[in-house]
Amino acid sequence: MSTRFSRRRLAALSAGAACLVVTALGAANALPAQASLPGTPSGWSLVWSDDFNGANNTLPSSGNWIIDTGTQYAGGPANWGTGEVQTYTNSTSNLRQDGAGNLVITPIKSGSSWTSGRIESVRSDFKPAAGRILRIEGRIQMPNVTGASAAGYWPAFWALGAPYRGNYWNWPGIGEFDIMENVNGINAVWGVLHCGVNPGGPCNETTGIGANRACPGSSCQSAFHTYRFEWDRTNESAQQLRWYVDGTLFHTVNQSQVGSYWSTMTSHAGYFILLNVAMGGAFPNALAGGATPTGSTVSGQPMKVDYIAVYTSGTTIPPSPSASSSPPPTGNRDAYAQIQAESRNAQAGTTTSGTYVTSIGNGDWLQFDGVDFGSTRPLDFVTRAASGAAGGVSGLVEVRIDNRSNAPIGSFAIANTGGWTTWQSIPANVGAVTGTHTVFLTFTSGQPADYVNIDWFQFRH
Repeated sequence: MSTRFSRRRLAALSAGAACLVVTALGAANALPAQASLPGTPSGWSLVWSDDFNGANNTLPSSGNWIIDTGTQYAGGPANWGTGEVQTYTNSTSNLRQDGAGNLVITPIKSGSSWTSGRIESVRSDFKPAAGRILRIEGRIQMPNVTGASAAGYWPAFWALGAPYRGNYWNWPGIGEFDIMENVNGINAVWGVLHCGVNPGGPCNETTGIGANRACPGSSCQSAFHTYRFEWDRTNESAQQLRWYVDGTLFHTVNQSQVGSYWSTMTSHAGYFILLNVAMGGAFPNALAGGATPTGSTVSGQPMKVDYIAVYTSGTTIPPSPSASSSPPPTGNRDAYAQIQAESRNAQAGTTTSGTYVTSIGNGDWLQFDGVDFGSTRPLDFVTRAASGAAGGVSGLVEVRIDNRSNAPIGSFAIANTGGWTTWQSIPANVGAVTGTHTVFLTFTSGQPADYVNIDWFQFRH
């Protein structure tokens, strides 16, 4: 959805309105509201999920989600790059779990100003392994408002490339998958790929390569529907992106359509997931033919999210073998006890200061041999970290298994914590791993400056 410079479909989206499917509604076929996370589909393995089963009037899990606030990322484009007019908050008036299995994001007007909610997944490594398919899925009811009352409403479920964190000016090269977008209460779901360069490029930015269709059966606004995105790497030289609503395919983009820019948006660590309801901005304005929201727009109509789940095709993917021919490490570290950063077996670019590791910046890494996970996979890992980085400087701390070139099994973003020794214990989810392995902490940032100190880390189960 919404992290771009001037977004969005302007003239091209006017054309999008012309091609909007407006089929008549059939009998309601959406599942009941507030269903639990469904069983893992046959042929797939669950990678990550959130069923939003917290108590009523609580914020979503901080282990799973980062809450965005304000009108922009620090150092990023104003109004989130889209022209949207609301301010995001961490108030439960705008963002809450409802105690019945839903996340509720509610735009609210106060005087002439709007507030709303926006969250993004802590994990930013969602990416299929070679030969596999990644599936990102959510069951969502759009704000139940239509016509003039809906002018400016812009709910979205989407994903951005990990390198966007800490840079904020590398869009659209890092890639964006809009899994579900809707504006102005129209009975339609838009699926869009953003890539390449802006303006123009293979994805015709700022428009993107998109398609839309009406929700099957019940309207998008009146019922829950399941929105799904798939990234298919079963043919490495002919990869494909696919968009579905309630299991019906409505948009496909082939690797050949993107050309050499495909590598730019797929060779990084992966993607993070976002959910938000914006108000106003280039996309709803383009389809409305003028500025939104208007005096007729009603306040307080929420988007409800039953669950978000990420799957991979096939069984759980084991770690890639190390490029080294040396034998696997012998376990001499307990994964579930604190591992001191200064005890690393190898490193690049860092220094030690007493009992912690410092001078950590983009491209640096720490290696820890013989980490024994036993026979039970970890649920998450926690790192004691601190940062005195300047404003706008941030980066990722990533965990990789056996080889630094392997995809991260977990990561978190960090910016200034208040000082280089103002420590925070930061949790993040990790993928399944058992047995004894070499563990790497790798560090990725869009800026050259050092951005983090590490005291210790451990896994939890």
